Amino acid sequence: MAGGQVQLVGLEKSFGDFAAVRGIDVDIPGGEFFSLLGPSGCGKTTTLRMIAGFEEPTRGKILLDGVDVAHTSPHKRPVNTVFQSYALFPFMTVRENVAFGLKYTDADKSETKRRVDQALELVQMHTKADSKPPQLSGGQQQRVALARALVLGPKVLLLDEPLGALDAKLRKALQIELKTLQEEVGITFIYVTHDQEEALTMSDRIAVMSDGNIVQVGSPTEVYQEPATSYVADFLGVSNLLDVEVVGPKDGGIAVRYGDLELMCAADGMTKPGPAKAVLRPERIQLLPHDQRGPNRLPGMVDRLVYLGSTTQVVITLAPGGTMQAMIPNTDGNIEWEQGTPVSVMLPAEAIRLLPD
Repeated sequence: MAGGQVQLVGLEKSFGDFAAVRGIDVDIPGGEFFSLLGPSGCGKTTTLRMIAGFEEPTRGKILLDGVDVAHTSPHKRPVNTVFQSYALFPFMTVRENVAFGLKYTDADKSETKRRVDQALELVQMHTKADSKPPQLSGGQQQRVALARALVLGPKVLLLDEPLGALDAKLRKALQIELKTLQEEVGITFIYVTHDQEEALTMSDRIAVMSDGNIVQVGSPTEVYQEPATSYVADFLGVSNLLDVEVVGPKDGGIAVRYGDLELMCAADGMTKPGPAKAVLRPERIQLLPHDQRGPNRLPGMVDRLVYLGSTTQVVITLAPGGTMQAMIPNTDGNIEWEQGTPVSVMLPAEAIRLLPD
């Protein structure tokens, strides 16, 4: 479907003296799967509700295909919303639930049937058309809620943590289904979640929010591998944050001091001398025998091992002080490290990102 571009310009929302959203500017192209990611109270749901029309902005614009709808009634906007609770009518069949919104359009009986059949086929629920919601699983109810929203042909679909009530295994399966569905229908999806894995799995781009502001916008790869702040690095997955002192450029990289040791970082980070945070993802760390010496190695001791199925989390106490986490793939089922083992912690220079302290 053509269109579906959403632009938020200086968007603010206050409840009395409390500023829930503090001036958001973002451009979401039509057909993009865009996620608002952040902890509870960061303003992501309030932002979604303003786009839907359920909350009126204190200031700013909400442009849908260039038209400001900030003060337009919800039913007059080309958007629809899927909630976590699904809000299905338990006394109606699946077909009746999906067709409900079409009662208020000019679609006749044959057109209604065609569009309902098409929506149910899209979410693979056509065989359950005559069932009622209490007879369906949580995942099936979620599909019906999606069909009910899509049958009206919105340009933008808003999703407020629709997978939040499902168990972990089903959530993972439906994450893939939801992204596939979005690519098939080609409309703009704006998705609210506090689940980092969910956002990374489905999104074309992610806006990480904190305290009513957007801290960083980028692709899943960008926000994960190149966090703009230590907040983003810490919130989006597991990160190791080291307090270091930037020395300056050296040998094509950036030299920093960690305790009495010097480390080399890639040259794409900050170069100004002074305190900084060195960010390193645990899957990039290598554990070597303690007697192996070389650049970017820190002496330490294994403090704890946590088996996570495909990987083992290894917590290391570093000799200069502090702790660090490493993720070791369980490729053959055997981990050579155990609690109390001295190790040499190898930090690849290209994997270290420097951020302001």
